[in-house]
Amino acid sequence: MELHKKFMLAVTLSLTLGLSACSDDDDGVMSPQPIDASYEVTVTNITNGQPLTPLAVVMHESGFVAWQLGASATEGLEMLAESGSPADFLSASAANTNVIDTASSSNGPFGPGAQESVSMTVTHSMDLQLSVASMLANTNDAFTGVNAWGIGDLAVGESASVLAKVYDAGTENNTESSATMPGPAAGGEGFNSARDDIDVVLIHPGVVTIDDGLMDSALNESHRWLNSAAKIVVQRVN
Repeated sequence: MELHKKFMLAVTLSLTLGLSACSDDDDGVMSPQPIDASYEVTVTNITNGQPLTPLAVVMHESGFVAWQLGASATEGLEMLAESGSPADFLSASAANTNVIDTASSSNGPFGPGAQESVSMTVTHSMDLQLSVASMLANTNDAFTGVNAWGIGDLAVGESASVLAKVYDAGTENNTESSATMPGPAAGGEGFNSARDDIDVVLIHPGVVTIDDGLMDSALNESHRWLNSAAKIVVQRVN
């Protein structure tokens, strides 16, 4: 009899400990514990002569939109696309309830062939999405990146890549003049709050340059790009 009681006590303790390791909702249905997932986002500059500015990286779920073709750029995106600073863009993004985390690369602009990486750990979700933005410094308001890229289905050790298009923020006229571009080819003004262009985000048509006959341009053929400006790789490392 004593042996039987000890056996029943051991079973009861085992069940109690097992149940305490699980969470449940108000209906008593077991729900899985949140799982942390770590990701490394790497951006490689694939242009011939355009420096890319520090990265703005946003991990989020559905409901957050970094930019939309045919719609006006946010003030944060305008600042990023004209000056290269990601600070305002990331600050506004972080205030969105659908955003999980934000980060920026720690170094300055990086040139053709170079790359920058950002590591982030967030609560895993199958709805997890990634948005990345970076200015092409030798332009008036061009930026490259990816918007609402679904990465929630990546398993540990898996990676995915995309070639990032170039967008025109539509906030500053593409004069290509020395006075209006902050990059090393010009060294002029960065952000200007006045919007003197079409004020909607579009696919960038490309720079014209002095080699094409735009005599006031501070750019030459080396500053042109074909379709994409960056390769973005995201790997789930944990």
